[in-house]
Amino acid sequence: FVTSVCYQYILCVSLPQPCETDVNGTIYRYQAKTLNESRTVSFSEYVGQTVLFVNTLRGYTICTFFCLIPSELNALHEELKSYGFTVLGFPCNIFGKQEPGNNDEILPGIKHVRPGKGFVPTFPLFELGDVNGDQEQPVYTFLKSSCPPVGDDLGPASERLFWEPLKLSDIKWNFEKFLVGPDGKPVRRWLSRVEVSVVRRFITDYLRRLPAQRDLINPLLES
Repeated sequence: FVTSVCYQYILCVSLPQPCETDVNGTIYRYQAKTLNESRTVSFSEYVGQTVLFVNTLRGYTICTFFCLIPSELNALHEELKSYGFTVLGFPCNIFGKQEPGNNDEILPGIKHVRPGKGFVPTFPLFELGDVNGDQEQPVYTFLKSSCPPVGDDLGPASERLFWEPLKLSDIKWNFEKFLVGPDGKPVRRWLSRVEVSVVRRFITDYLRRLPAQRDLINPLLES
C-alpha cells in the first residue's frame, strides 16, 4: 500500500520500482572517495558485479518498523559476496541531521556508539556526502534519473530535510536502496522501509538469472 502523507520519521511504503531499461550510461563513469579519504574509487572496479547502493548512517535515533540497519547490511553482503555481489555504503547527513561529524568520526561511532558493541561494517563505506540537492554526489544523480521515485511524498520538510531544491525523484530517507547489475545499469529501487528479507529475495532471484551465477545461487533459494 501507499500512504498519502509521510509524517516526521514514519516513512511511507511503496512497491519497489524497476529502473529504466534504456538508460544512457552506467555507474562506471563515476567515482567516490573512500571513507578514510585514502583513495578515489572508480566504480569501474565493480564491472561484472551486482552492487547495492545504500545511503547509510551509523545508526538512528528513531527508526520504526522495517529499516535496514548496519548489521543486516553486513549479513546481506557476507552471504552474497561470493556470488559477485557487494554492498556500497554512502553516509549522509541531510535527513534529520542524523549523521553529524566528520569522516574520521563515523567508524568509531559505528563501533562504539550505534550500533556499538564492537560492530565493524564489512562492506565498503565512502566519504560523507549528499544524495539529494545541489551538492548531491554525481552517481546519485545518475541512479535517481534511472529509476522512478519510490514512496508517496517527502512529507513536512521543516527540521527534517536539509537540502535544496526538493525534487520528486529525491531519496526519501536513510537506507534507500538501488540495485545495479553487472553491466553497470540500475535494476531496482527500494524505499528505506522495505524489509531486508524482501530485498534479499529479489537479489537472490536476480543472481540466479545471471548465467555465471545460476548454478551457485540455486541452493540459497532453498534456505
